[in-house]
Amino acid sequence: MKRNLCELEEIATRLRLRVLEMVAATGQGYVQQGLGAADIFTALYFAEARHRPEDPSWPDRDRVFLTTAHNTAIFYAALAECGYFDIKKLETYVQDGSTLEINSSERMGPFVEATCGSLGQGLSVAVGTSAAVRRQGRLTRCYVIMGDGEMQEGQVWEALMSAAAWGLDNLCVILDFNEMQCEGHMDRVMTLRPVCEKLEGFGFATHDIDGNDLGVLLNTFDAARETRGRPTFIKARTLVGKGVKALEGLMAHQLMFPPELAEKAMAEIRGTVA
Repeated sequence: MKRNLCELEEIATRLRLRVLEMVAATGQGYVQQGLGAADIFTALYFAEARHRPEDPSWPDRDRVFLTTAHNTAIFYAALAECGYFDIKKLETYVQDGSTLEINSSERMGPFVEATCGSLGQGLSVAVGTSAAVRRQGRLTRCYVIMGDGEMQEGQVWEALMSAAAWGLDNLCVILDFNEMQCEGHMDRVMTLRPVCEKLEGFGFATHDIDGNDLGVLLNTFDAARETRGRPTFIKARTLVGKGVKALEGLMAHQLMFPPELAEKAMAEIRGTVA
């Protein structure tokens, strides 16, 4: 599944356009987070994780857990681009009766590893899965995409302690560090800093990287795969609204997305699509 950086950058741009199209239909939603995390999803689903869209229940697949389960526009866009379902289905995003719910759930199929609608619970499921597949002797790796607001939940830290105590080197936690949560800027609510030092104290191998640099993401995933005896924590610094100048850095947890803004944003992204 390895692709060159140019191909991956084109995929990330397409995913950003899909996010804009999906949320434009509703007029509000999680645009900022989706645009910011597009490179993380691209690196995982199109270069790093081993998975088979034609066989989503493949027992030896790598597991990707989206614990910020409301950030679904980018998640569904990545799944559709991979071939898990038809691209046209994205047009049903958050419509009544659609399985493309605002919070992803296992109702969609086995490619949603866990229903994580309550923030703070998903990492516990991923830690248990990591321990289980290791006991089974599988080569499966577990990747967990988390948000910085979610990291304020107490259950998360219990799960982190367990993962380190058990030496789960098949676990890779990716913190989508965009500094935004529903109440505003993370530092004005409850800062995580210095988060890497905290995780190092727990026993994690840690990396502080630019989460919008695909080359850096891939190199960091390589390093995580080579790490033995302890889990990996990646602080991936991302820019909310990445790719649309009018939206970059705008701290809007659920963005009001009127048609005129949506059209300008999509035109800007389309201008970068080959």
